[in-house]
Amino acid sequence: MPEGVLAPSPVPASAPMPGTDDIEYMFCRWLAGPALQDVPPAAETLIMGELARLEATPGAAADLVPRVPAVIPQLLRSLRDDSASAADLARQVAQDVVLVAEVIREANSPYYRPTAPVRTIEGAIMLLGQNGMRMLLARVAFRPVISAQSGRLARLVAPNVWRHAETCALAASLLAPQVNADPLEAYLAGLLQDVGLIVAFRVIDQVCQADALPQSETFCAQLMAAARVLSVRIGAHWEFPATATSAVALAGRGDATPLARALAQGDQLAKLRLLLDAGQLAEDVPPLATLDAGARRCFEKLRVEQA
Repeated sequence: MPEGVLAPSPVPASAPMPGTDDIEYMFCRWLAGPALQDVPPAAETLIMGELARLEATPGAAADLVPRVPAVIPQLLRSLRDDSASAADLARQVAQDVVLVAEVIREANSPYYRPTAPVRTIEGAIMLLGQNGMRMLLARVAFRPVISAQSGRLARLVAPNVWRHAETCALAASLLAPQVNADPLEAYLAGLLQDVGLIVAFRVIDQVCQADALPQSETFCAQLMAAARVLSVRIGAHWEFPATATSAVALAGRGDATPLARALAQGDQLAKLRLLLDAGQLAEDVPPLATLDAGARRCFEKLRVEQA
């Protein structure tokens, strides 16, 4: 089991049938695990007040997470240029040794199933294609944004937040074609959505003592809503594509765009997948048992990708 990822715990025999709100609460509790102390209501008020302040000052919120590596925007621009060759991209990728390793590892993954091991950057780029490279670059860029945290609670939850971000991004990209949305934009929106969540845990670190986290269902709902707003504000501050920030803002709403609908369903499937794999859900609960055929295929694909 990867370091920092919490061990599964058994599903209680008498667990109630969860609905959408219950899934959100279960996910919020699962992120940090059950061993943390509760805090007084005054601390909850302080946390929500600080999150509201950061919503109004997105630059300050963005300062709480690492910046995206400088080489990533350059590469994304090159990927939009149809005249850029694999050799041109390879020279840019070669500037970052971490990126070199990620590109070659991705090309040799079961998802692409190369007939022979890929050992060169040029060969890997040819195999991944433009969209594959874009998604890979986005994932490489966002991993330290979410994973490289200094506060104790933020460090504790970061592995699970990153697992959700990756899984949500993949799910949204798989669902996007079903609603005529762009898979890459859906992938970017899935990664962006959890930036505000890790910022929220940084704030909790600042307000609460070690091993403490508000436990109420009301607080969890408020926290998740505030985290979504922060993601939108930070995305705009970073000059992220407006389609992606808008999808994060509109996901789950009645006026959701097709991209936002793909994101909302991808987010739900990702949470269900992670909770099921962690032993927090049974396979016959209504949110899983009632998935339509397209959602079920996506849900099973998430299991394969994580295997």
